[in-house]
Formats: sequence, C-alpha cells, structure tokens
Amino acid sequence: MTVPVSVDARLLPCTLAVWAATLIGLCWGWRISVLVAALAAVGALVVALLAAGTGASCRRTRRGRSSTRGPVLRGVVVVLVVTAGCGSAVAVRMWFVENHPLATAPADAWTTAVVEPTDDPRLIRSSPFGGEPQVRVPVAIRHVTLGGESMAVGGTAVVFAPADGWEHLLPGQRVTMRGRVSENAASGDMDPGTSVAVLRADGAPRATEAPSALAEWAGGIREDLAEVSARALSPSAAGLFPGLIVGDTSRLPDDVREDFRVSGLTHLTAVSGANVSILLGAILLLVRFVGIGPRTGAVLAGTALVLFVIVVRPSPSVLRAAAMGGVALLALVAGRQRQALPALCTAIGLLVLVWPDLAVDVGFALSASATAGLVLIAPVWVASMQARGWPRAVAEVCAVSCAAYIVTAPILAAATGTVSVVAVAANILVTPVLAPLTVLGSLVAVCAPVVPGAAEFLARGAAPMLWWLIAVAARAASVPSAEFSLPDGPWRAAVVCCAAFAGCVLLRYKRIRYPAGVAAASVLAVWIPVRLFAPGWPANEWVFAACDVGQGDAVVLAAGDGTAVVVDSGPEATPVDRCLRRLHIDSVPVVIVSHLHADHMGGVRGVLQGRRVGEVIVGPGAMGRDTVADLTDQATEFGVRIREAAAGEVLRVGSVTIRILGPPAERSGDSENDLSLVMVAETAVGRILLPGDAEAPALDALMRSGVDVRADVLKVPHHGSRTTSEAFLAAVRPRVAVISAGRDNTFGHPHLEIVEALHEVGSRILRTDLHGDIAVVRAGSGALAVVSDSRGTIGP
Repeated sequence: MTVPVSVDARLLPCTLAVWAATLIGLCWGWRISVLVAALAAVGALVVALLAAGTGASCRRTRRGRSSTRGPVLRGVVVVLVVTAGCGSAVAVRMWFVENHPLATAPADAWTTAVVEPTDDPRLIRSSPFGGEPQVRVPVAIRHVTLGGESMAVGGTAVVFAPADGWEHLLPGQRVTMRGRVSENAASGDMDPGTSVAVLRADGAPRATEAPSALAEWAGGIREDLAEVSARALSPSAAGLFPGLIVGDTSRLPDDVREDFRVSGLTHLTAVSGANVSILLGAILLLVRFVGIGPRTGAVLAGTALVLFVIVVRPSPSVLRAAAMGGVALLALVAGRQRQALPALCTAIGLLVLVWPDLAVDVGFALSASATAGLVLIAPVWVASMQARGWPRAVAEVCAVSCAAYIVTAPILAAATGTVSVVAVAANILVTPVLAPLTVLGSLVAVCAPVVPGAAEFLARGAAPMLWWLIAVAARAASVPSAEFSLPDGPWRAAVVCCAAFAGCVLLRYKRIRYPAGVAAASVLAVWIPVRLFAPGWPANEWVFAACDVGQGDAVVLAAGDGTAVVVDSGPEATPVDRCLRRLHIDSVPVVIVSHLHADHMGGVRGVLQGRRVGEVIVGPGAMGRDTVADLTDQATEFGVRIREAAAGEVLRVGSVTIRILGPPAERSGDSENDLSLVMVAETAVGRILLPGDAEAPALDALMRSGVDVRADVLKVPHHGSRTTSEAFLAAVRPRVAVISAGRDNTFGHPHLEIVEALHEVGSRILRTDLHGDIAVVRAGSGALAVVSDSRGTIGP
C-alpha cells in the first residue's frame, strides 16, 4: 500500500550544497575549495545563459502543458551559486587557519595566550602529555604572544591542561595561559576543522577573569542539579539524571556509560531534539492555557530556548534542534505554515555557514540524519502501519525508532566500526518514560537553586523511570553479540547501507517477506543457542590475551579454571572489565602494574570490582612516588594488599610462571617508562615477554646485563613507539608481536619504523587498533595460533 506524504524539498539541494562545499574545504584545504568554487561559478554562468536562451521557447510544450525545464535550470543555477559562495567563504577561513601564527609555529614553541573556553573542561583518564589528571578544553583564541611578538588574533584551539586550576572554568571565562604548541598541530594530525593548534598548558592559568553573570548562573544550575541528584538518587541514577536533562555526564559511572553505548541509547545523554521539542511544546501549551497570544508566546518560548541552550551547552545536536525550533517559532510569529523539512534545511544551512566545523562533526551528522529520517521516512511508515491495523501510538514509537536507526547506522559504522543490533528494541522500550522524565527533570533543574527540598522530592519521583532506563540499557548490552564490529576500511558504511536497504525490501514485498522471515528464524534458532552456550572468543585453549582498551595496555595470562594474572589495566575500568568477563575470569591472584602511568593503571577498578583478587604488585620504589596514591586507595578500598617486586623474583600462579627481569639496577635516568617492570611468562605456547613501556635506555641496559630476552610472543614496548631500539627487537626475535594502541590515537602509534623492524625479524604483527581483542591460543597440535575477537580469525 502506498501512502502519499507531501514534502517540501525545495531547500534540500541548497542545504546539501552548503554541506558538501564546506566538507571539501575542511578536508582538502583552501586551494581545492577555491577550485570547486570557481568551477561552480562557471557552471552557474553557463546554465544561466542556457536558461535565458531557451526560456521563451520552453514555456509550453506541444501538448499545452507547462515545461519543467526552466524551473529545473533555475534551480541548478541557485545550487551552483550557493556552492560557489560557500566554497569561497570556507576557502578564506581555511586559508586563515593554515596561516595562523600558532599553526605555523614550530612544535614545542612556547606561547602566552588569552583564551576563552567554548565548552566545559572534560576530564581525560589517560593524558597524552603526562600522568597527572588532565582536562581537554576547546577554546577561542583572543590574543597570543609568540617569539616575543604580541598579536591580537582569532581562531579556535584545543588545550590539554592539568585539572588543577582548569577543571572548574566556565564557557566564556577569559583566562591567560602559558604553554607549548603541541607537535600534533605542526604535523597535521589534528582532525579536519578550523582549530588552529593543540596547546599544552604548563600549569594553572596565569590569570583568570570572573565569568559573566549568565555563565555563572548556567554553571550554578548544572551544579545544583548534580548535587540534588546525588542526595536523592542512587549513584548510577544520580550520574544519569543530569546527563538526560542538561547533558552533564561527568558523574556517569563507566559501566552505565558503556551499557548505553552498546545498547544504542547514548543519544539520550546528549540532550537533543526531543528535549527541545518537549520544552517548547510545554511552554506553548502553558501560554495558550493562560490566554497569551501566539506572538508573545513565541517570544517567551524563544527566550526559554536561548537560556536552555546556554545551560546545556551548544553541542551539535542541541544547536541543530535549537535552530529548528527557532525557525518554527519564526514561522509562528509570521503566521506561516510550519513544515519540518524546510526548517531542518534552513537550520543545517545556517549552522554550517556559521560554524563550518559542524560539517565534519559526527554528532551533527547523526542529529541531522536522524531528524531527516523522522521527517521523511517515519510518517510513511506510521501511515502504512495504521492501515494494517496498528494502534497509532505503537506505530509512531516503532516507526520513529526504526527510521532513526536505519539512517544513522551507516554513519555510526563509518565512525566507530560497530553496529548495535539491540538499539531499536532498546529505544522502543525506553520511549514511554522519556517525556515525563524530561518534564520532571526540567522542574528539578528549575527548583534546585531556589527550593532544594522540593527539588529532592521531585528527583525521588524520577527514580523508577531512571531505574527503567538503566535496566533496559544493561539487559540490552548483555545480549550476546549486542553489537557487531566491522572490518576496517572505507566500505563498512556501504555494507550497512546495503543491509538496511535489503531489510526494507524484504519487509516491503510480501512474496519474499515470509520466506525471508522463515530463513531468519531458522538462523536465529541455531545461532542464539550457540552464542549462549558454546564457548565464544577466544575458545578454551587460550593462553594470552591483549585486551583492546584504547590507548593503553591490559594483558591477561591464563592460569586455569577461571583464574588469570592481569598485567596492567588500561586507562578506564569498563574496557578491561568487559574483556575479563568475556574471558570468564572471576579470580585474579595477582595484578601487576608495570609502571605508574594512567594508561596502564587507570582501569584497575575494573579488575578489582566483582572478582577475587589476591594482591597488586608494583615495581621497585613505586610505593614512594606520589603517583601511586590513587592505586593504593583503590587497593585499600577493595581490601587487596599492594607490594613492590624487584628483578629476580619469580611468581607461580597455576599453569603460568612469571619471572621479573627488570628494571635493571643499571638504568639511565628516572623516567617512569624506564622504571617499568619487565617480565617473561613461561606458558604452554612458549615464552611471552612483557616489557611495559620501557624505552631504549632501559632495554639496552637489560640486554647488557646478560638477561635472555628471547621470546615467542612480544608485547611491543610503549605501544609501538619508536623509543624501542632495533637491536632489542632483533634480540627478542618474536614469532608474534602484539601492539596495544588506540584507534586513531594522536601519537602515531605504532610507528612505521617499529613495524618495519618487526617485519624484518620475521614477526607476525597484531594490533588492537586493527584487530580488537587479541588472543594467543594453543592449537590442536600444541602449536601457537592467534585469533581476534570479532574482526576475524587471524590464523596460525
């Protein structure tokens, strides 16, 4: 059954032209952007001349009907003119970015800058620039002093800074900082966009101006809401509630965050169009009930919308939703008919013109695509479902969830390499509580600064709905194969698009719908029991596993009967905990922390929580260093002993024997990396060498001491950084080299020189950034073999 839906798509070509022209300029630079703009201008001129020459003769066709040639040509001219204009504007901005004083400054150059944060500082668990707690702050640049020259400049940058002094800054608060220009800016490793540099602050700001009254009010609203939530709700709910209402996820527990990601519910904590729609709808209903006219009501709603954006911070999804809401309110004031697609096109075009970075922002692409799906696809599906007897409410919930999923899945696949198969069901289940929860949360946010007692009472009323959200996310994320990882490459988005299209075709045509349904049911009848009861990755005979924890290390050595030794824990608790659960590890007699950097010990809570843990071992002298304090606190919290170990000690745990080889007594310098414990494990598949992040001085000293460093498997030091000497790799000569590095990390790990050196010694190279979790297993013949989790078996 075909359901006609009227759609005004006249602005769509122009909007796509703006987005495409901006995307080209951001990704390929101002020269290509100028070329595109020139070609578009020439094309517009040619088409305009063609339209003018044939316009008179094409007004009527021979049959007396109006010809569409003239309007089509005029539309092409408009699109080409928009492309030329937008391309020129982006070219100018990109030229400015490429020639900005900070962009052309040498790496590690010192600068004094006056900047204003454009968003709240984000705490990062594993800092690229040191072991102490760090924050990432996007800033607008107002003034720089570089090489003795003082300049008033513009542009945006990203600042990595110590949390102390930066953590509580508010957007728009002007600060003076001293720091270095990161090599990431000079090497071109920054993401496409209009940021001119990455800066590393050397400490707290030199001077800090008081925030504006509006920024202080917005920050107070967020802080009061978080405090009320902490007093009235459980820790998980207290971390989730501010995220749902104002987008503040700073207190969201890692396990809840991961469950929401896997189950496809992360968008709920990103304050998007649903919140804006509910806010505007509630205000317009209220002013209509009071008897206020539509124009005054629109002004009040617009004021509330501006204040709402200030409080929740202008993230891409909020900007898109706010711009659409503003267009709708303008239509209300002007007495025009409101249509969703023209409003969406206008919002996207204006936002991309004002903030070109949005053209390469995944969040903005997801928000715009999801809204387009709701406008273009969902109404057709709702009407079709109703025609088949579905209740309207059920049809709307199902159609909206399915439409949003189908149009955003390819983008998510391209950006993350994963696809959630439980997202539609999870979104359908949580939809009934979202509107009342948003209204109640807004009331809590309004009451929290003035009547904290009433706010706490209202927050307790939200507890059952928050419990439902957390329970749905946890159950959905625990489903076997709740998300699929896709092979790396440019075609993974195309694969998802083809799968979605095939699914829509199967549902559309009755002749193939039922056979396909029977086939799918048959596959599920076999697949689900296998996934539930058969051993999954990495099978029963695994000996060594390198967990994909991002930019960090976490290694697991099997000791038999659900017992293992864990060496390092990565930067966060959730990834290592998930890896251990997949390996069915419930007992860890020994946790070894190779050295005291956050990317090796930041996730230790994920190992300690919910498991029987015997002791935590650190390197010699570690207990006397300040950086051990957090590790000691967590070990004490879980009642686990922590002690030092030195070279020469032997640990025997079940079927694995670990010998500590270093750090050697002779070592150069006192860097934390060179203080790493260096270990060799004797296992059923041979020797496995684990050198932590030890660099060339420590490794060379180890070889000079006469220690045998030969191994069958090598966990490559320092994530494949070029701080490892080729002489060490030649001495180890591993059959398998495992590199633990984060996807798209900003350090260039692993370095090409190290990869080539490993190839030269005949090593099989495996990388967590490419293969995910990696395991070394004992094959049927007793030989060594390697497998990855969901990105394919790698082989012997």
